[in-house]
Amino acid sequence: MSQEKLVNTYTPEEIAEVLRVKKNTVYQLISRGEIIAKKIGKFYRIPYSSISFTQTGLDNDLYLAEQVDLKNIESIHLALKEARS
Repeated sequence: MSQEKLVNTYTPEEIAEVLRVKKNTVYQLISRGEIIAKKIGKFYRIPYSSISFTQTGLDNDLYLAEQVDLKNIESIHLALKEARS
C-alpha cells in the first residue's frame, strides 16, 4: 500500500501540531475517547474525521447526523403534522 492512501490518517504528534496542544494532551483525549484512534502495534493512527470537530464545531458523528436530519426535515414536518391531526 502506498503512503498516499494513508494521507487521511495522522500520528498523535501531527494532531498535536494541528490542534496546537501538547502531545500528551492528544494522548489524554485518546484515552478519554474524545479523539478516536487506532493502535497499530505500538503506534496510534488517527483519522482526520476524528478531529473534524475543530473545523465544524461539532463532533463528526453529530455533524453527519445533523446533515441526514436536514435532508429529511420536510418529511419529518409532514409526519408531525399528520400525527397532530
